[in-house]
Amino acid sequence: MAEKNNLDAFKEDQTVEVIDTTKKLKVGIIGTGWIADSHIAEYKKMDDVELVAGADLVPGKAEAFFKKHGIEGARCYPDHASMLDAEELDAVSICTYNRTHAECAIYALKKGVHVLLEKPMCVTLDEAVEICKAEKESGKILSIGFQPRFDPNMKMIKKIVESGELGDIYYIQTGGGRRRGIPAPFGTTFIEDKTAGVGAMGDIGCYSLDMVLNAIGYPKPLTVTGYKSDFFGKNPAYWTAENKPAAYADLFSVEDFAAGFIRLEGGIMLDFRISWAMHLDTPGDTVILGTKGALRIPSTECWNGSVGGPMKIYHEVAGSGVVTEIPILRDHSKGCFYNKIRSFLNAIKDGGTAPVPSSQIIINQAIIDGIVKSSELGHEIAIEIPEI
Repeated sequence: MAEKNNLDAFKEDQTVEVIDTTKKLKVGIIGTGWIADSHIAEYKKMDDVELVAGADLVPGKAEAFFKKHGIEGARCYPDHASMLDAEELDAVSICTYNRTHAECAIYALKKGVHVLLEKPMCVTLDEAVEICKAEKESGKILSIGFQPRFDPNMKMIKKIVESGELGDIYYIQTGGGRRRGIPAPFGTTFIEDKTAGVGAMGDIGCYSLDMVLNAIGYPKPLTVTGYKSDFFGKNPAYWTAENKPAAYADLFSVEDFAAGFIRLEGGIMLDFRISWAMHLDTPGDTVILGTKGALRIPSTECWNGSVGGPMKIYHEVAGSGVVTEIPILRDHSKGCFYNKIRSFLNAIKDGGTAPVPSSQIIINQAIIDGIVKSSELGHEIAIEIPEI
């Protein structure tokens, strides 16, 4: 019997969601820097949310943040602990720099508060383990801030893989990044080890890993050979060309390029590379190879959480090689960032599960951690994720 062609099933999801506004959720924001602007902008669109508090280590920053966004009456605190000790909150967005993600998330969970934790989940695998333990003990929802999950084109990648059209997956090449794009728009938070912990991998590499790992069901990583470098960030000429202080080169202490070769359960090899800066426009498209077909996902100029053009499936029909193009899908919703937050709040109100669960993203974090350790040791290492 002829095998059914599943390509006709690849349709856009235009589900209309109805929000129950009879119950208000009290929300606080920890860290009121750049990414918090995106969080509060979406929260303000939701009639079932009360933004009641915020915390920031910089004196006066939280107050200025709420004033800028027209939020009156929000109480401001000098740190996450004092806010969580004083307030009765339903949920928090954690928008601090990477090095404090674990500390803030664990404290909030232990206080019985649901957590939306910005990416990357944290800096090390050990931190991720402690976060997951706190989540399990609390019984609260912890969702990680991977908004590309909600892009219809990203959903299509997973749909194609799960359809069986590609057969069994055995090799993936992914990554991407920027030719010039080390992020230092408001200072050095992203580029110093004491605040960021990881560089390009934590900023945009985690997205790229999630794109393919989510599509194939997040199999466990077994081993990794990693590499990282900082040739551009350490060069004063890079910063002067960007109209930034040359002294940034002395402060730069994370990676601006990283690569890894990861062996996954199920006999899948993952070839990963990510860049903040390089002498190249892209290190290549994402390619997923399977026993029945392959999928090419065009890279973007600056990794932005979507795809760089129509995707193509390479497969065979009646013994001949053909290419099926998947058109770019339009987002008919209120946007990926809105959906990231909305799905988190819906899970709280409906007693659901985390839309981007820690059980998956701990694997993402383990790979990043493994690349760092392998690079520093200069050889392949085993990845071991303890049971939570």
